[in-house]
Amino acid sequence: MARDDAPERTTHADKVYALLFGQLMNGTFDPGAALNIPTLSREFEVSQTPIREALARLEHTGLVHREALRGYFVAPLFSEVELDKLMEARLVLEPALALEAGRRVTPEFLAKLLVPIDDLLRLSESQVVRSFREYWSADEDFHSLIAEQSANPFLEGAYRSLGGQVQRFRLFVKLGSADARFAAAEHRQIYDAFVARSPEAAADLMRHHIESARLRALSDRKTILANE
Repeated sequence: MARDDAPERTTHADKVYALLFGQLMNGTFDPGAALNIPTLSREFEVSQTPIREALARLEHTGLVHREALRGYFVAPLFSEVELDKLMEARLVLEPALALEAGRRVTPEFLAKLLVPIDDLLRLSESQVVRSFREYWSADEDFHSLIAEQSANPFLEGAYRSLGGQVQRFRLFVKLGSADARFAAAEHRQIYDAFVARSPEAAADLMRHHIESARLRALSDRKTILANE
């Protein structure tokens, strides 16, 4: 009877996916860089099959893309047009999510929301955000908790469908503690509106937060391109 190695292969693919995802979000690879499967296979000490499986999954996040006959590449930085389109979508969805979440505030929700706020504040007080993954994880947790609290599966599903495109956006904002400082303050303002049971204020503050994040991302992009 043939040995079934599918579970082991799946485990390897999951591990490779997690490692590559972390490297992509930490800026280990330059935008547009080629992702060589044999090289990655040697680096992670696994066969090429789980590497291919992990890259195929990452393609769905928008962090990598595949070119026929050429292989996989790190996604380029957003163009200004792409950034504007993404932020337009977020401006439609996230204030609405904040409004609905604000109508359903519970002590448990507030306690959960305070955790990523405190994490981001801690990062903002560091001289350097040592791990960009810590930054985006705290930011993602904050926004995801609000989406979940909205209790609107259609709005939440639309937000989550942006998935890796939001992660691509976060690759703009990786120049240190400055953005974490702004984001932490803005997150706290939204939290305070939830505490005050003011859903309309929470929605307005979320709108301001998304617009401010867009402006910071554009500024970061110009700095990154100027240093290349």
